[in-house]
Amino acid sequence: MTETDRQRALNTAELIDETAAAAPVTSELPPEDPVQSGAPPRSQWRDIWRQFRSHRGAMIALILFVSILLFVSVGPLIWTVDPTYVDIRARNSGFTPAHPFGTDQLGRDILARLMAGGRVSIAVGLTAMLIAIFLGSLIGVLSGYFRRLDAPLMRLTELFLALPLLPLLLLMVTLFREPLSQSFGPAMGIFILIVSAIGATSWMQSARIVRGDVLGLKEREFILAAKSIGTPPTRMILRHVLPNVLSPIMVAATLGIATAIITESALSFLGLGFPPDFPTWGRLLFDAVDQMVLYPSRVILPGIFISMTVLCVNYIGDGLRDAMDPRIRGR
Repeated sequence: MTETDRQRALNTAELIDETAAAAPVTSELPPEDPVQSGAPPRSQWRDIWRQFRSHRGAMIALILFVSILLFVSVGPLIWTVDPTYVDIRARNSGFTPAHPFGTDQLGRDILARLMAGGRVSIAVGLTAMLIAIFLGSLIGVLSGYFRRLDAPLMRLTELFLALPLLPLLLLMVTLFREPLSQSFGPAMGIFILIVSAIGATSWMQSARIVRGDVLGLKEREFILAAKSIGTPPTRMILRHVLPNVLSPIMVAATLGIATAIITESALSFLGLGFPPDFPTWGRLLFDAVDQMVLYPSRVILPGIFISMTVLCVNYIGDGLRDAMDPRIRGR
């Protein structure tokens, strides 16, 4: 090394020492926890909610759906009129302070019957949806994860898809209506029959959706790694597969509520649903169709509630589908 190079190296070392001496000395290291550093922790559900809030239609639908739930659940605590009370002297009355939505041909308060009918219709929708989602998720996961079960379960699904839904429901109601009514009572027996019939004939779409997701999921690296260390299939499904197919299940569940409400309304409108003294929105339509020309509000009001509930649930499902899609979340 020449004298010039030696002098240049000494000057560089002195410059580095001066820079280090001028820099502030801190004894604390940056925290490893983002909460301690002041940054909000990342959460998948918080990101989903943030994306869902950006969907204006879904937020409006959520507000309207919550309003309908409050109307049918909290409303009877405020408007305490008995929906089955018959007052012949007040029959066919219009919009009055005593009966804001009028009365029917027997003098029963329509506002109270709308509240009671909404509780039954929404309860049927939620219960039938739970049955359909349970069956669809079970069959979809088993079909997608176990190759030997794929062919028979998918042929069974296609068989149910080929069956006409409404005639099958009419047949089930006709065959099991009387035995269940005698065993559980008229109201509870018909409720069990309708939710079981709707749930047993509405699981096919969710089963195919879940199966498709499981087929793609079981080829992922973390699933293959879990298999390589000997993870049993039951634990694999419960710990790794089901949490990753939760988003399509939730979307299918929201859409299943709308389908169940429409199906129950159709059965009640055909006169094969709940008994006459057990109001539902479909039953209100069935009772009012004979006097639709004279009293159109009796058909319009339950029709509006059915349409609003179904549209709100569909928009909420669209918002959940967009919010749970990782390809567009965070845009």
